Amino acid sequence: GSSPFAATSRAGANATGNSEGFVKILADKSTDKILGVHIMGPNAGEMIAEGVLGMEYGASAEDVARTCHAHPTLSEAFKEACMDAYDKPIHF
Repeated sequence: GSSPFAATSRAGANATGNSEGFVKILADKSTDKILGVHIMGPNAGEMIAEGVLGMEYGASAEDVARTCHAHPTLSEAFKEACMDAYDKPIHF
């Protein structure tokens, strides 16, 4: 699943006005286990830890999507990409 940063309210509120970027979650089709994460854009280095933690502990995309993600933050794109991975996106 994937989600553009532009789908979050934080992207438009950034001081730079830069809303380019996205989060992409690669998950096993049958188990939903997170296999990999791609993050392109501002603050990607700060967001990748969530994907690494999920992979290390065998989390599914749904597990991560059901956790609280602060609003408004770019990490909401991570949650939305996880929701998209199991077919439940709500913001795009």
